[in-house]
Amino acid sequence: MKPQLILLAFAGVVCASSGDRSYEFKNCLTKCLDSRCSPSNTVTLSFPLRVTRWTCEDNCKYTCMHDITTRDKRLGDRVHQYYGKWPFWRLAGMQEPASVAFSLLNFWAHWRGLARVRRDVPNGHPMKSYYVLWAFTGLNAWIWSAVFHTRDWPITEKLDYFSAALTIFYALYYTVIRLFHLYPTARRNRLTLSTFNSSGDEGSALKAWSILCILVYIAHVSYLLFLPRFNYLYNILFNAVVGLTHNALWGLYAFPSSIPVFKRFPSRPKSYRPPFCDGVLELFDFAPFLRVIDAHSLWHLATAPIAAGWYTFLIQDAREDSWRSHIN
Repeated sequence: MKPQLILLAFAGVVCASSGDRSYEFKNCLTKCLDSRCSPSNTVTLSFPLRVTRWTCEDNCKYTCMHDITTRDKRLGDRVHQYYGKWPFWRLAGMQEPASVAFSLLNFWAHWRGLARVRRDVPNGHPMKSYYVLWAFTGLNAWIWSAVFHTRDWPITEKLDYFSAALTIFYALYYTVIRLFHLYPTARRNRLTLSTFNSSGDEGSALKAWSILCILVYIAHVSYLLFLPRFNYLYNILFNAVVGLTHNALWGLYAFPSSIPVFKRFPSRPKSYRPPFCDGVLELFDFAPFLRVIDAHSLWHLATAPIAAGWYTFLIQDAREDSWRSHIN
């Protein structure tokens, strides 16, 4: 998977910044509010701005931010952030149009991945339902990412963060099931109808792992929801630890056959290694190029092909001949 799911944790922190703290910005904003947003003289916003719920005050903040940024660039001064974000040119009411577009590109990558899993992974495969559900968590995460980058509000921010955390955490959930063989195994009954059944140990382990993951995710969301102020550092650390653990487990899967850590397939010896095993922008922030493209949007662009490649790997792993005895 998934460097991109780790990096989903590193979203921008919304707080006061040097730009919105400056006297000239505050002075510009006060004048704009007096001249354009007074009850007797309110400027009517364009239809796209009204649809995306921009207010007159929001529009004044946007106008002052770009007026000051244009002057700073002309004078060769550094570009400032405002309210925790770089100054972006909006498009049809979208605050960060490049990040919106690239989030939708990732949505498309997961949509295609879902179609491939449904088509290429055999129906009786014990991991198919887990991969299908993970694809839906990815679709959910990227649509909320697009919404958040369209309009940055506390509710859209939380939906983006919590959806990203769900995708990361569910990836770890199915990885443990896959690598430690906790999935139900197939068994035919007398009527030759195939069902999935787990032995007592496997079933208990799967149930315990499922309950643990549900409780941890609920605790994570509850902690962030009920704090007086959103704990961005904790959110970063939680997602980073979960994502790195996921990647470390798949790294062990890719170890050379001479260093076996666990059995990759139950019906193969521990040393068996399938042949397809062969085979950071967000942390280096910079002011947006032409006030459109920044490190965060480029990260979204980079993750789409990574997602496509990850689906290819999961499908190759699911179609390996070693699964034959576990597929109806």
